[in-house]
Amino acid sequence: MSRFIDRVVLHVSAGKGGNGCASVHREKFKPLGGPDGGNGGRGGDVVLEVDRNVHTLLDFHFHPRAKATNGTQGMGGNREGANGSDLILKVPDGTVVVDKDGEVLADLVGIGTRFVAARGGRGGLGNASLASKARKAPGFALLGEDGESGDLILELKSVADVGLVGFPSAGKSSLVSVLSAAKPKIGDYPFTTLQPNLGVVSSGDTTFTVADVPGLIPGASEGRGLGLDFLRHLERCAVLAHVVDCATLEPGRDPISDVDALETELAAYQPALKGDAGLGDLADRPRIVILNKADVPEAAELAEMVTPDFEARGWPVFTISAVSREGLRPLTFALAKMVAEYREAHPPAEPKRQVIRPIAAKETGFDVIADPDTPGGFIVRGTQPERWVRQTAFDNDEAVGYLADRLARLGVEDALVKHGAEPGAFVTIGDVGFEWEPQTAAGVDIVRTGRGTDARLDQDERIGAAERKHARRVRRGLESEDPENR
Repeated sequence: MSRFIDRVVLHVSAGKGGNGCASVHREKFKPLGGPDGGNGGRGGDVVLEVDRNVHTLLDFHFHPRAKATNGTQGMGGNREGANGSDLILKVPDGTVVVDKDGEVLADLVGIGTRFVAARGGRGGLGNASLASKARKAPGFALLGEDGESGDLILELKSVADVGLVGFPSAGKSSLVSVLSAAKPKIGDYPFTTLQPNLGVVSSGDTTFTVADVPGLIPGASEGRGLGLDFLRHLERCAVLAHVVDCATLEPGRDPISDVDALETELAAYQPALKGDAGLGDLADRPRIVILNKADVPEAAELAEMVTPDFEARGWPVFTISAVSREGLRPLTFALAKMVAEYREAHPPAEPKRQVIRPIAAKETGFDVIADPDTPGGFIVRGTQPERWVRQTAFDNDEAVGYLADRLARLGVEDALVKHGAEPGAFVTIGDVGFEWEPQTAAGVDIVRTGRGTDARLDQDERIGAAERKHARRVRRGLESEDPENR
């Protein structure tokens, strides 16, 4: 037996971007033909897409983790790595995506509607893309970035025109079964229905859907019973129909008190999609009262007595019997008319144009703050410097030197000086911490070194190079002043 699941927690992980390639072109008579390492491929996205053949979130209940494929590494010969494949997850119409803080991220209504739940990481640049006048043959490449990941809450809110509201055993499931071809479970005990049932009804030129919401009880809007789990299925309904059991023998219950109790719960419940769905509060929806079980003589008499009270509220009232099918035809036409009037008064919003706002390639903003856990230390926060750190292979000296150049050009060193950073201060960027040396020059290599190395990172080599340069200058000066050497 299939299970109806309308709320799940889904862990999504997008694919990681492929690493760039560090390669030098070689062929006969051309031992050093220049860098030709290709870029890494982009990681795959995790995408939610509404599918007409999916009606429950059951698959995600049993498989709560979804991961897209990674991009592959770039190759020599300027060959880029393959992009990771996007993972398309099929969801029912009416699925709402909520983050762990309760913020609505997407309201997926309409077949084919898509939402990117997690974006894949960027691929790293190969050394061919990193070549410049100052660095003609880089001996390193950038690493690919990790894809987005996190936990999302998926909630299913049924898309129906008419929502049947009533106490347990009021006959809502029986009414759906006789109005449509739906075959819900029907029993003579409370809470027989444990899941919303949808049926399609045709009346004249109007076709509409009816949702049988499981029985509500006082306190449902506060989480009592099953009501809070299913009140959200009424959020998208255009018309709310009170199904009243006129043959109940429970003490203290009558049609008017039942409807008043349900109205209190509907008024207390605050739809999460109040602004997005454009339907307003549940208290603002059109109402209709259905007095059921008129095949019982005492119920028919009671229905006749309470009808004027409901009509005084401005609500249409229909006395029916789901068993004998008495009064169903007028009820069907009345529901169709109310749905048609509501659709005319609330036309569907024009589909919004999809505005693509690409993420800026250079987000240069960053902040420098004192590290509360490290005396004299600092933390650098910013999208660009943190991304650069993630892209750096710290086992390659030249790559680390390139990172230092980029941070200096961005102004990180100047900002650290302004904040009073001293040489040797511990600086943290992202997940990486290092001792800061402010003497790293930016832009060009001072000392030519082998591929994959950077002498600026070695204090002894830097001092030795400066001393040798100074000695050469002194020697040239002495030679020019000696007459014998002229």
